[in-house]
Amino acid sequence: MSLMTRPAPLMTDDALDGFRLWPGRLAAPDQARLRDQVLAALRAAPLYRPVTPGGRPFSVRMSNLGPLGWVSDRAGYRYQATHPETGAPWPPIPDVLLSLWHELTGWPQPPDACLVNLYDADARMGLHQDRDEKDLEAPVLSVSLGDTAVFRIGAAGGGRTRSVRLASGDVCMLSGQARLARHGIDRILGGSSSLLPDGGRMNLTLRRAT
Repeated sequence: MSLMTRPAPLMTDDALDGFRLWPGRLAAPDQARLRDQVLAALRAAPLYRPVTPGGRPFSVRMSNLGPLGWVSDRAGYRYQATHPETGAPWPPIPDVLLSLWHELTGWPQPPDACLVNLYDADARMGLHQDRDEKDLEAPVLSVSLGDTAVFRIGAAGGGRTRSVRLASGDVCMLSGQARLARHGIDRILGGSSSLLPDGGRMNLTLRRAT
């Protein structure tokens, strides 16, 4: 793989210590290979549009890779081992993502869940925290493919937020004090990348659910 290796911390204030961004961490050929692997996996675990516990549809379509997958429906948020519509197990996590986790997080166990979110030009994700995992010490690693997203992040306890653009091939991590940071996607810059055949942005979020 043609991978850049130098970590590039984005935030410098103490409230977000533990948030890291590696711009262009995946080179273009590696992005294309990962895209093809994920699209092939999605034929076995098709994207679907979940709803919140209150019944409101998400604006993104979702699927999962790995032993467990994050799902949302009227019963609540949780991890489970099967696709909610097909009942089949989730496909495995591609090796390139497992390698990124090992190289960048330093966490001793591999991820056991990879959430796949597909954003079209109109999709958004409100500010939220990743807190459905049993061990909130384990980091969260996120890989961006396709169109650039305007990502917003703020400290877990509230206060002001900051925004940064996440382009195709960028990798970011929530760890340490920033593990429970509030974060979301304000908008997608449609047409900023030609990586995905139908456009949009794909986000791959690696977690330790157990």
